[in-house]
Amino acid sequence: MKIFMIRQINWLKWVYLLLAIFGAILPSLANIEFVRSYGPSFNIQLFIELANNNPASQSLSRDLFIGSAAVFVWIFSESRRLQMKNLWIVVLATFTIAFAFSAPLFLYLRELRIEEMNRD
Repeated sequence: MKIFMIRQINWLKWVYLLLAIFGAILPSLANIEFVRSYGPSFNIQLFIELANNNPASQSLSRDLFIGSAAVFVWIFSESRRLQMKNLWIVVLATFTIAFAFSAPLFLYLRELRIEEMNRD
């Protein structure tokens, strides 16, 4: 039974890593398109304005804000519980790349930590 659990965790770890890669690439492509469309600098004020420009975008923006806030509370709690190190990488990645990258990155790092704890 333990061997099955280890294989399942290893499989899950790679799913999280794949999601992190897509979570970095897809938002980055949209951000590049934003810069191409609205000027050579990343105007954060305009970005936020456009993200709240209509009810559909408001819904997605608010959904992301509340959902990511809840996940961040869990990330800090879980990282403390598992005594994970270098959480700053996840926080930095959220604000420099995308939450769609940092959340699965955290889950990948969490699986690595659980594997490490199971070896001890």
